Amino acid sequence: MTEQKHAAFAEKRIVVTGGAGFLGRVIVRKLRELGCREITVPRRATCDLTRAEAIARLLDQVRPNVLLHLASTIDNPPGRGDAAESFRNNVLMTTQLIDAACKLRIEKMVCLGSASSYPANAPVPLREDDLFAGLPAPPRIAYAIAKRLPLIQVQAYRERYGFRCIFLIPTNFYGPDDNFDPETCFVIPSLVRKFVEAAETGATEVTVGGTGSATRDFMHVEDCADGILLAAERYDKAEAVNLGSGSEVRIDELARCAANLAGYAGRIRWDASYPDGPARRLLDTSRAEREFGFLAQRSLQDGLRETIDWYRASGCRSAALADPQALASRA
Repeated sequence: MTEQKHAAFAEKRIVVTGGAGFLGRVIVRKLRELGCREITVPRRATCDLTRAEAIARLLDQVRPNVLLHLASTIDNPPGRGDAAESFRNNVLMTTQLIDAACKLRIEKMVCLGSASSYPANAPVPLREDDLFAGLPAPPRIAYAIAKRLPLIQVQAYRERYGFRCIFLIPTNFYGPDDNFDPETCFVIPSLVRKFVEAAETGATEVTVGGTGSATRDFMHVEDCADGILLAAERYDKAEAVNLGSGSEVRIDELARCAANLAGYAGRIRWDASYPDGPARRLLDTSRAEREFGFLAQRSLQDGLRETIDWYRASGCRSAALADPQALASRA
């Protein structure tokens, strides 16, 4: 991080919703490294962000200059989680936060969307202008719709009130200190857990859900956090902006790479009874590079190695998120 960024944040009062989650913890650490001393992370036990009165109390007490809205809830695992509750929570949190922040004339707000919000049939790479060109893919359609609705509110409030809120769409992010709970974790932590434990126990076969043919765009959580802070400092327009790695990888290639790095040499069996989801997902990141100079820096192989090393060293075998409200947006 540069001295310019240090000057941009050091004297600001900042609220980070979801600051106790995976991405949020990295954001908060980076802000502290930049010299920020007034960072507030609301927790659900004392500040339920689905309640307008709780939001009003929080913002009135803190009077933040900057609001980074990372908090989200997701119906996970797909098809077995509570899609209705997830939709309600995401819509209420974000809609009411934007409204309250606008009324208090907060200097700048950052709102996160989700790459899962893109239409199922949108051309790849996924471009921001296609976000509303169709319906997202099931089974998380309720979550995906809820995560893209705020863009309309953000744009309307900017036009009507001059409210400076930007909308960012991160791709799948991963890294050390992720959620490795086998019931709720996402692709990379799931693979890391499977292959590390298979290597440790001497297993000869590991089963992975899906066919392995789908492609995804994975970004290291440190890069994601850098992109968000860079946008918060330098970007101030109505258009949504993708944050991604710029690279597409097949899931079976990802699995083989993770297995090799974990020291697992056995067979990988693909269970096609599990849905693959969209056949391809790669974000067009040209707008982020053009508007505020963001380019992801970490290679997938280096990031996987770091994540595997962390998982082994941590002794983590069933890490669960400490705060349901702290689950940052995941594609």
